[in-house]
Amino acid sequence: MTDPLWKRDEPDSPCQNICAIHPISKLCIGCNRTIDEISQWPQMTAAARQELAAKLPARAAAHKQRRGGRAARQAKP
Repeated sequence: MTDPLWKRDEPDSPCQNICAIHPISKLCIGCNRTIDEISQWPQMTAAARQELAAKLPARAAAHKQRRGGRAARQAKP
């Protein structure tokens, strides 16, 4: 999200305004950050933000995997 009034020379927040923590992966389903990473973002240096932002795309699959739904529950003995 970019606001021209607040544009600075640092990585923009990866927030997608879809703020919900997945119960298993413990990652935000919008930006793929942990609660700690979200809360620490304002205090992070630009380099730390870039480093974290580079890791986020790889995390996307962590909470996209389905748990099995009805079929998985019925398969249990």
